[in-house]
Amino acid sequence: MSIGTLVLASAGIRDISLGVTVGALLVIMAVLPRGHRAVDRMGTVARIASVVWALSAVVYLFASYAQIVPRVGTGPTSSYGSAFVQEVWSFATTIDLGRAFLAMTVAAVVTSITVGFVRTPTAAAWAMIPIVWGLGWQAQTGHAAGAVDHHLAVSAMFLHIVGSAVWIGIITAVALARRQLGSSTKDAVYRMSRIAMWAAILVTVSGVGNAWLRFNDPMDLFTSTYGRLLLLKLALMGVVITLAAWHRRRTMPRLDNADVQRHFWKVMAVDVWALIGVVMVAAVLSGTAPPADLTPIDAPTPAYFLTGYELPPAPTFLTWFTEWRLEIVSAYVLVLMGVVYLLWARRLHRRGDKWPWYRSASFVFGIVAMIWITQSGPMIYGSVTFSAHMVQHMMLVMVAPIPLALGAPVTLALRALSPRSDHSRGPREWIRVIVESRVMKFFANPIVAAMNFAGSLVAFYYSPVFEFALRNHAGHLWMVLHFTLVGYLFANALVGIDPGPKRPRFPLRIVLLFATMGFHAFFGVTLMASTVLLAPTWFGLMGRPWGPDAIADQQYGGQIAWGIGELPTVLLAIGVVIAWRSADLREGKRKDRQADRDDDAELKKYNAMLAQVADQDHNRGE
Repeated sequence: MSIGTLVLASAGIRDISLGVTVGALLVIMAVLPRGHRAVDRMGTVARIASVVWALSAVVYLFASYAQIVPRVGTGPTSSYGSAFVQEVWSFATTIDLGRAFLAMTVAAVVTSITVGFVRTPTAAAWAMIPIVWGLGWQAQTGHAAGAVDHHLAVSAMFLHIVGSAVWIGIITAVALARRQLGSSTKDAVYRMSRIAMWAAILVTVSGVGNAWLRFNDPMDLFTSTYGRLLLLKLALMGVVITLAAWHRRRTMPRLDNADVQRHFWKVMAVDVWALIGVVMVAAVLSGTAPPADLTPIDAPTPAYFLTGYELPPAPTFLTWFTEWRLEIVSAYVLVLMGVVYLLWARRLHRRGDKWPWYRSASFVFGIVAMIWITQSGPMIYGSVTFSAHMVQHMMLVMVAPIPLALGAPVTLALRALSPRSDHSRGPREWIRVIVESRVMKFFANPIVAAMNFAGSLVAFYYSPVFEFALRNHAGHLWMVLHFTLVGYLFANALVGIDPGPKRPRFPLRIVLLFATMGFHAFFGVTLMASTVLLAPTWFGLMGRPWGPDAIADQQYGGQIAWGIGELPTVLLAIGVVIAWRSADLREGKRKDRQADRDDDAELKKYNAMLAQVADQDHNRGE
């Protein structure tokens, strides 16, 4: 076997075994009831698949290096002896591509160890963490890593391989558990089909993101072989998603569990053949050259060298809204959140339950604000100037979370999603597990939320984490998630209605709000007075021909940190006062209803107590 064949074979085995590992864990997490006999089968499948994944990852690391650096000589010592192992180790620890291969291998090994302890849905969820970490590294090793828009290419590739792993894995895992499913066969196939459909949507969206980079002209989509194959794949994906939805809505409800067991492969045929067709088209597409040149520019500017993009034009009020750059991970998540929220609200209205329109409007406004923050001016200018980065930060932590919290998404989800009766964990059950967990209760505590809200500023900007988030796209996405969650938890503790925190009395909420905002003001004043540049090898070397110098821009960012929080603080204070007044009105109405029921017994008891005190005082006086 040639080295090239070994690389392809090990990569194929790695990807399939990774997908099967993911699928088996998903079946334990979200398909089968806890304690079901098929859970043991899925645990065994996950353990075997993860070991195969680890071994194939090791083979892929060695074979890839052998392909990159061809060997000389004929003997085993001169070709693949101990010196070769040392070379591979040097490659895996000093070269970026080698580090990525090593990280993928480590993720596979850690997963193979972790899945040995998986017996419950929660343990299966924890075992997903090293898998996601490994997929993140894998996304940086493909051809997309050399694309002009590196961040979009890697993000799209990450979504693509995640969707592919889930799609291939969930179908394969359910098929391998067929004999052990028993009375849960219909539910398992139904839930599997639903997960596979969402994975197919993810593959489609990421495919569009990849296609964005591969065409110099929109007409290339119709005139080039690559474009026509891509259109065929997208059309096939559309048919797949439509058939899966129709199959789940029309065919599955007509069948009972015995029918699904008896005609298992016929029921699975829609998902299986659709998957095979898409994989075949994708294989042909991967071997076809795209019309666009994916190599980076020859002479990058300092801004391009640092950020991967050319320097944007000088900021004006208009460019903050007209400059856009797609960040596909956050865009996909935000659009999905908005669509799912509206579908949940429509579900409540269809069954006759009420859901306030202003909560839906508030949540949609928050989603639109988040899209602007993560795809437009704040994100683009935030990567080249500290002041714009501070605008992005303050919008993430203080502005967008307020309408998101007022939209009460967790409350809506718990009302709209149907609970499962077989002790398995669906979306509603997982939301409850997360909200009611000790970790979430700790971070949702108003005091902890306030400390996190204020303390994250210092921990982030005065540590290497800040520059890491600037240089690493995954770190940037983690920053967006972290500060949005911090802001949401703080706003929810003050004015929200979502479950989680044990909220303090309203006067204490006001005190907590202004104390936290005072810390923000102190942080801003500190930046204004500082003459030490934060992230100097980033902002100091950007080479901007416009705007103030880096240290003056940082001091301007301190003014933004001080001033931009004024309006959100006032709005939150007004929200607390309104909630306080509403709570008093509800309590008054409750007492009025109680008085009507018991003929004002509480007031009579209070008056009797006052009369008794008066009699005692009168007797003492005599």
